[in-house]
Amino acid sequence: MDLTKEKILILDFGSQYTQLIARRVRELGVYCEIHRPDLPEDKIRAFGPQGIILSGGPSSVEAEGSPRCDPSVFTLGVPVLGICYGLQLLSKMLGGRVDKSAHREFGPAQVEVLKSRGPFASFRKGEQLKVWMSHGDRVEELPDGFHAIGHTPSAPFAAAAHEHKPIYGLQFHPEVVHTPAGREMLQSFLFTDCKVSGTWTMKGFAREAEETIRHQVEDGRVICGLSGGVDSSVAALLIHRAIGERLQCIFVDNGLLREGERAQVEALFVDRFHVPLKTVDARERFLEALRGVNDPEQKRKIIGREFVAVFEDAAKHVDGAKFLAQGTLYPDVIESISTKGPSATIKSHHNVGGLPEKMHLKLVEPLRELFKDEVRVLGKELGLPDAMVQRQPFPGPGLAIRCLGEVTEPRLAVLRKADVIVQDEIARAGLYTQLWQAFAVLLPVYSVGVMGDERTYEQTCVIRAVTSVDGMTADWARLPYELLEKMSSRIINEVRGINRVVYDVSSKPPATIEWE
Repeated sequence: MDLTKEKILILDFGSQYTQLIARRVRELGVYCEIHRPDLPEDKIRAFGPQGIILSGGPSSVEAEGSPRCDPSVFTLGVPVLGICYGLQLLSKMLGGRVDKSAHREFGPAQVEVLKSRGPFASFRKGEQLKVWMSHGDRVEELPDGFHAIGHTPSAPFAAAAHEHKPIYGLQFHPEVVHTPAGREMLQSFLFTDCKVSGTWTMKGFAREAEETIRHQVEDGRVICGLSGGVDSSVAALLIHRAIGERLQCIFVDNGLLREGERAQVEALFVDRFHVPLKTVDARERFLEALRGVNDPEQKRKIIGREFVAVFEDAAKHVDGAKFLAQGTLYPDVIESISTKGPSATIKSHHNVGGLPEKMHLKLVEPLRELFKDEVRVLGKELGLPDAMVQRQPFPGPGLAIRCLGEVTEPRLAVLRKADVIVQDEIARAGLYTQLWQAFAVLLPVYSVGVMGDERTYEQTCVIRAVTSVDGMTADWARLPYELLEKMSSRIINEVRGINRVVYDVSSKPPATIEWE
């Protein structure tokens, strides 16, 4: 998709902050993409960047096998900004000297501005800037033609610039919130040196994405698995705007949905947006397949297998279908080109995969250039109501992985009622959009209780609420005691089958957000 003529290329050397660089650039209205650090010259030229940013990374430039960029990065005449490892790398590759720092810096530092140039263009000489350092190596000698434009007591070249070319390096991280003036630094580099206009918007993205979809699909038909989540909903609406009735959405009711979810999806997409939608009632099929299953990984595999089978069967009845729409997001794309080694499998992915290989359909992925928060903005642009745009993530296997132990309809009914109360009270407290996720979990743990002078022996409900930016890490939410008390009281009094409520105070890592 040729989103814009103004593009910034970010070469990823493995920093935990690389995605954050991209988010900051896009927040300034400038389109950017993250690519491998060793992207060859021909692909860099084909991309046509107006600027290149070299990310940080965990490696030492002195280590054997540490990542390098193509030397053409520094000869194309395109402005370059090296961040942390990026500064050390450009110094090393252009003839400078890098060594282990005598004083490693991890955390806050004060950089004194020596010259108002490049990322420091809007700051006065002598100004002290609070920044965030995270490095063990440091530049000991700059390459010929470079000079310091900022320093700290332990880093004489905390910021550097070429005397004539727009090539700059920062030893610290301007993209993190702990560098308060970081946005201004990136803005100076982008608008002054790269000369971008900052006019990339979701409205413009939607317009160009529609044209791209029409060009890709031509006169074919597209099938979209609609889950009711933000990603699939936005993808479906975007494609529907592009090709209208040639889109066929399929909603599979697997019996593992939240209370009223099927009715909400049908009302929104059929009644309001007039999107072609086929609902497949597969509740009995899924529950039968899950009968007697307790192992969480086995649950996921069964649900994935059944979903593929049900979806494939429904798709056979869509004449002329040549394409499959998926709500793939940019973080998914980035992971496939990551410079880091493979991660251990903690659990199967929340979303169901494998459809393209089984169905031999070409993929339509209109959101693959967007981050989650950008998808929400696009959803509002397309007219989705706030309740849908701000919807918290819901796992592909649904309530099956929040109903620990065997999944049965009676246990699901208990869980649904408890979950409705959690959702209702979180919303009443005005905390829904502040939390990444909040939900109920039903444990196969029974305990003794007393209700109305009678002994009870019923199940335990867990309330789980976390804060997060992207779901990769999460912290348990410090909910007010009064709110926890209200949720606990309502669940115990209104949901028959639960007589004990507990609150999960574990973060990710070491725990996961979902319980299974």
